[in-house]
Amino acid sequence: MTATRLGKPQRQHRIARLLEQHAVSSQAQLVELLAADGVAATQATVSRDLEDLGAVKVRVPGGDTVYAIPEVAHDRVAPEDHLRRVMGEWVVEVAHSGNLVVLRTPPGSAHVVGSALDRSGLDDVIGTVAGDDTILVVVREGAGGARVAGRLRDLAGL
Repeated sequence: MTATRLGKPQRQHRIARLLEQHAVSSQAQLVELLAADGVAATQATVSRDLEDLGAVKVRVPGGDTVYAIPEVAHDRVAPEDHLRRVMGEWVVEVAHSGNLVVLRTPPGSAHVVGSALDRSGLDDVIGTVAGDDTILVVVREGAGGARVAGRLRDLAGL
């Protein structure tokens, strides 16, 4: 397969997709994944693309660090399988009180889960506030925190 040089927007779209699908721990690994996808890119180009995308390194369970993009366009709704994967990988605890749900993550990971929830399109979720290792999920009054906490717990596999 001959590697193709894509324009910056197309290449960055592929990078964002690869970061969602794989635990990418280095720029060299990302260059290899792009090449396997038929896209030619140098490490320097990938480095600039990661910076442009706002990618950050976050710690995953087990202590490794991987690249993640905390925010994607708000008009793009994350599919449920993406939300399930993010919740399963990052959420370690779910609690609730009234119409609030609190999710706990490893340090430095809350923004990834908050962004995925904000983009999920879940009708009962009004919004989130993410800190370093905690996400506050505000739930519609009629929905109740207990019910939404149960759904999020199921998504996280807890």
